[in-house]
Amino acid sequence: MEPSKYIHAGHLIDGSGGPIQRHVLLTIKDGIITALNRFNPESCPDPARTTNFSHCSITPPLIDSHVHLAMSGTIDKTMRQRQLIADYDSVKPIIVRNVSDHFNHGILAVRDGGDRRGFVLKWSKSPTQKTLRPIQIQVAGRGWHQKNRYGSAFGRPLEGSDPTFQELAKETGPISQVKLFQSGANSLDEFGKETSPQFTLEELQNIVKIAAKRRLPVMVHANGVLPVQLAVKAGCRSIEHGYFMGRDNLQRMADHQIFWVPTIFAMKILTHNVIRIVGPKERDIAARNMDSQLKQLALARELGVPIALGTDAGSPGVVHGESLVEEMKLVMKAGYSLTEVIKFATSNGAQLLGLKNEGLIAKGKSANFLVVRGSPTQLPRKLAYLEAIYLNGTPNPLYRK
Repeated sequence: MEPSKYIHAGHLIDGSGGPIQRHVLLTIKDGIITALNRFNPESCPDPARTTNFSHCSITPPLIDSHVHLAMSGTIDKTMRQRQLIADYDSVKPIIVRNVSDHFNHGILAVRDGGDRRGFVLKWSKSPTQKTLRPIQIQVAGRGWHQKNRYGSAFGRPLEGSDPTFQELAKETGPISQVKLFQSGANSLDEFGKETSPQFTLEELQNIVKIAAKRRLPVMVHANGVLPVQLAVKAGCRSIEHGYFMGRDNLQRMADHQIFWVPTIFAMKILTHNVIRIVGPKERDIAARNMDSQLKQLALARELGVPIALGTDAGSPGVVHGESLVEEMKLVMKAGYSLTEVIKFATSNGAQLLGLKNEGLIAKGKSANFLVVRGSPTQLPRKLAYLEAIYLNGTPNPLYRK
């Protein structure tokens, strides 16, 4: 057994949502945090075994709760179409690059929302995956949508006379969650336009039951009042996006502690002039959509809806890794504090993904954390420029500034 080693953190944000702690001494033994105490220079442990990060802030590793690893985030229409129809050997380098980008931004767990041909699931099972970057990847494989409805870019239709359904029940592969598409995408032609639900309440309840038999949560792409209402009543684990869902749905989500992943940066990026895939009218509606979502976020804070941060990385202009900081900034704009937002991107994300040992810097947890040069006043911006990534109490050599 190795002797204890120590970290002097100038500021500690532990992921719980509690207050920022000043000058904390972390005691680490065999990769586990054994104590957190106020640093006292007069009773300082062996300096040879103490790392001085008094000029830095320390947070848990980040979690992006909604990504699409098989897509690059490019805004080039032709390139996006090529990625959608590419074979596995062509998509694999995209996945590897995206995973690397997440790691380099301190994101050590992601929840993938599906791809058309299940390539992320295939890659996640490959032996070479484990030799790349130490990231936990929760995969949906391919999502499910109704025939001739939105979702074909990320999954396949549930068909047949009983669409709920033998296909879903026969799903094979080590997936981590079931992904459903319950509405269409948000309109950029008409502000607030809602689409009809893809599945009935009975169908959704059957899907949730089938998933529960395999101990799988159900993540639901849903925008608009009725699509979200049915998904919440059916007992889904999380609502993805949730634009225009309204106060009543937010109250139900708070009452039943159903997670919301609002993916607001994916809408904001569409307001930028550099995104040539949309015109002035679409940019204006995207801006109004974003403002509406910010108001819903403020209401969610008042009602107590559990939030987890996801970027929808892989969407047009939403780059893997760096986009999570942008998502944080927007959620803070809705009135949340820095410690709340970091909680959403750490311990709440871990809870949503079922990662029991992640998300918190606490006694008894693995000594995994990010080191950021600077004070909390420079966060979340400085999370894009990490000093180090510690895993099991040791700086990971795969991270280079």
